[in-house]
Amino acid sequence: MAFSTRSVFLSLFLLFLSASVSLAEIRFTEVRSDNRPIIPFDEFGFTHTGRLELNVSKISLSATNLDLTKVGFFLCTRDSWMHVLQQLEDGDVSCALLSKLVKLVYTFDKLKDAKGFSTVFTETDADQFTLVFANCLQRQLSVSMDVRSAMYNLDGKSSRRDYLSAGKTILPRIYFLFSLVYFALGGLWVSVLYKKRLTVFGIHFFMLAVLILKALNLLCEAEDKSYIKRTGSAHGWDVLFYIFSFLKGITLFTLIVLIGTGWSFLKPYLQDKEKKVLMIVIPLQVVANIAQVAIDESGPFAQDWVTWKQVFLLVDVVCCCAVLFPIVWSIKNLREAARTDGKAAVNLMKLTLFRQYYVVVICYIYFTRVVVYALETITSYRYLWTSVVAAELATLAFYMFTGYKFKPEAHNPYFVVDDEEEEAAAEALKLEDEFEL
Repeated sequence: MAFSTRSVFLSLFLLFLSASVSLAEIRFTEVRSDNRPIIPFDEFGFTHTGRLELNVSKISLSATNLDLTKVGFFLCTRDSWMHVLQQLEDGDVSCALLSKLVKLVYTFDKLKDAKGFSTVFTETDADQFTLVFANCLQRQLSVSMDVRSAMYNLDGKSSRRDYLSAGKTILPRIYFLFSLVYFALGGLWVSVLYKKRLTVFGIHFFMLAVLILKALNLLCEAEDKSYIKRTGSAHGWDVLFYIFSFLKGITLFTLIVLIGTGWSFLKPYLQDKEKKVLMIVIPLQVVANIAQVAIDESGPFAQDWVTWKQVFLLVDVVCCCAVLFPIVWSIKNLREAARTDGKAAVNLMKLTLFRQYYVVVICYIYFTRVVVYALETITSYRYLWTSVVAAELATLAFYMFTGYKFKPEAHNPYFVVDDEEEEAAAEALKLEDEFEL
């Protein structure tokens, strides 16, 4: 039997889970001399009017006179795949294609002398399915082929095709609404900068740039998803999305570093160690965006897809950790200054502000990297859009907090203190414990 050990079952299951990316567009895939037992393609949330169009051409098999009923395509949910793995381990079936728990799309025994085939599979069960190619003869057979797959749902009234997964079909509207919110915030920020132009620093214009890039990024993503929804192809909008996503990512992490170092607020320059953080974060963001493009464009069928996914996650974690160091350095510098320059109230307020910002950055990173992923994992496929809304709301809250706390002030409250407040602040600094990570 091709699936002989538990480790193989588990590795295939992990591979199957790693394919859970609802790309949901028309996908062209070239498979060359591949003998993998399982090749997952796209995952898609079907309604009761789901369709799969599968066109396979240039089929080349490395061997003949084999049982080709054990080579072909099928649709499967995650739950049913778990049971299929158990069947294989128990020996109830010798191949996943022979299990009654999968939905057979096409097996290669029907090929005869043809070098390709086309089929339309109607899916009436509303659920999330993954298109999978199985080769239960992988020790004897390698396969080469060109695969065009298109999964979509039909609108009940107009029978129009919707190439977005059932849980993500409203994403274009969500992204568009959030883009309007950020454009409105940009306009509001411009008015704030104009009214308080005498106390505006360079960092405030940088904040405006981050807002505008975020708005443009969301607008391009809305149009990207909308075009895919209608046609199954991004048609160039994905290029604009990647460009603005790249610029937004770099500027956001740079902004956090600059605020964390106190640039413009505490000092007009950056120290060498703070410059080194930027020299680390910016190239890492370049690598992260390259990895993101590779992940999105190749899909989970590619043998290096998992590698790119791991690279992206590793780089993202390193960037998130790196931006925290400047905030910690500023906090330590403020504590030292509080003991020497005699401005206890001023330093206490600044210290409190930077501590709050440190906590908020931690919460933002944790929520968008961990909580949102967990929400996407546990949420029904019909409500996958909720994880997007949660991530965007958290990002919006973070932007608003940053803008409010570090807005230009005509009358700096740090210097409007009386003697009693100064004495109270001095006592508070004496009683405070050392700040620790």
